[in-house]
Amino acid sequence: MSQISSHDALLVVGPGGRIIYSKNEARKCVPASTLKVLTALAAIHHLGKSYRFQTEFYQDHDQNLKIKGYGDPLLITEAWQEIAKTLSSRLQGFKDLVLDSTYFVDDIRIPGIVPSANSYNAPNGALCANFNTISFKVDDTGRIVSAEPYTPMTPFALEKLRLAGLSSGRYNLCENAQEAAHYAGEFLMHFLKERGKVCQGKIRRGMVGPGDRLVYTYRSNFTLEQVVKRMFEFSNNFIANQIMLALGAHVHGPPGTLAKGVSVLSDYARGVLQLEDIEIAEGSGISRNNRLSALDMLTVLRRFEPHRALLVREGEVLYKSGTLGGVKTRAGYIEGRSGNPHYFVIFLNGSHADMDSILDCVKKSLDNVQNP
Repeated sequence: MSQISSHDALLVVGPGGRIIYSKNEARKCVPASTLKVLTALAAIHHLGKSYRFQTEFYQDHDQNLKIKGYGDPLLITEAWQEIAKTLSSRLQGFKDLVLDSTYFVDDIRIPGIVPSANSYNAPNGALCANFNTISFKVDDTGRIVSAEPYTPMTPFALEKLRLAGLSSGRYNLCENAQEAAHYAGEFLMHFLKERGKVCQGKIRRGMVGPGDRLVYTYRSNFTLEQVVKRMFEFSNNFIANQIMLALGAHVHGPPGTLAKGVSVLSDYARGVLQLEDIEIAEGSGISRNNRLSALDMLTVLRRFEPHRALLVREGEVLYKSGTLGGVKTRAGYIEGRSGNPHYFVIFLNGSHADMDSILDCVKKSLDNVQNP
């Protein structure tokens, strides 16, 4: 384990709790995306694995259609198609489309996320569509078109892409929660129009009022457990911070804010996991202000063990990895014949060591320990 420098940390622990390898295990490091395991734990604790996000649809006395978002991170194309199908059977028509995204505050600024077209910098909001991103290409005639067959190229998306002058790929379209809500509104308008329900007015912001009639409550097709699995599969920062913000609103009351979300994660870490000396800045691991030790992460992994099948699997290894500039991390479980996993945490916070070679070395060493 000579590749582990003074800036790094390594910890390997057996099923019974015996430390097999350790170096700098108490050193506070930047965990990068391995922090998502803690976010998932807090969400399961407060909401339960079977929790489903919801989005509500109302009509007011003036026949305006209103959408109230509650932070569903998986309002993807298929969800909007399903919503439009149900709404079209319940609506005679509507004037304006009114967007209520007040369940979260508008000015959410996640530490570590900077304004850019990179999809991993997509902003969070209470009402969003397709992670606030779009995958596009240029067809043979030079037109900008969606690269996904069922995802519409809305007017907002087309204008954004034209102004940005980007090459084909997946990009963040939105600069803030207001634009995110507008993009979601255009998604709904597109699919309602396909079913003969055309907006007679405009898309605008507003709020659901006490006299508005609830037309439909969409409950996500994905349980929280499935949302978490997707978050891990794609290491999706947007999903992680949507979960964090929703937790803040759930525990402390709306509107969801960064401070409330961070408070829920920190209180869970300290109150439930007894981790007194960790620093949490947001829920995805994109911020370099997050700090915890390999020993802290071991505590997280122990609590997460019943849910470890949600992590990415490669052979006998179940893990979450993380990458920032100059930072590479990996934490998870190595399963053996006994069925009880070993725990491992590798935090590279400055060295140029190769993560895969370190993990291979750990696995070979464990094989020797188990098969002397």
